[in-house]
Amino acid sequence: MSFRFKQFFIEDSKCAMKVGTDGVLLGCWCPTPHLTLDIGHWRILDVGTGSGLIARMLMQRCPEANVEGIDIDAAAIEQACENGVRAFQARLQDWQNDKSQITNYKYDLIVSNPPYFQNSLKNPDEGRKAARHTDTLSYEELVKHSARLLSEGGQLALILPAESEAEIRQIAGAEGFILTHATRVYSKETKPARRVLMSFSRDTGISEYRYTEDTLVLENEKGGRSAAYSELTKDFYL
Repeated sequence: MSFRFKQFFIEDSKCAMKVGTDGVLLGCWCPTPHLTLDIGHWRILDVGTGSGLIARMLMQRCPEANVEGIDIDAAAIEQACENGVRAFQARLQDWQNDKSQITNYKYDLIVSNPPYFQNSLKNPDEGRKAARHTDTLSYEELVKHSARLLSEGGQLALILPAESEAEIRQIAGAEGFILTHATRVYSKETKPARRVLMSFSRDTGISEYRYTEDTLVLENEKGGRSAAYSELTKDFYL
């Protein structure tokens, strides 16, 4: 199926996980690398890129940055490349893990809409199972290898189920990350939080920092997009 955004199209027919609200939210919400960096030298990695949606959104937001995507699924990588993303079939655990390679470099931003079902019934479709379950990439592995790949001052941005917030905070803290911003996402004001958007800093030299948190409600009283959601996505949704 093809999805049209203001500046690009995304085709996801070959991907196990389709274009959805979570990816759009993360692509709009995530911080961009620190402005003190030369924009032409920014490096961004989208982990579990799928169709390349989040990577394409960041290519729009940071047009001079080097944006890459990785995924374990060959069909997804083929699709991401067709969608204009520089993408590679690889596990995060193995990505640039060969210290003998002189081409290894650090990233200024890593983003991921990771697998999140940990103990639920497995889908019989292998591609969809890998995309949805943490068997192939646990939270611990995601955080540990993001720490390995990020530059000093680099940032990690994630979207996760709301019930995973405490767990990911503990894991990230153990790896030396500092939580800088969290946004809890509600489908409606009357329902519990559905997702949480979180950004962490790799700047271990920070002695004082400002942590902020807020909320985002997706639907208004009539069932349409809320004003806040429309404002967040205004550069992408038609």
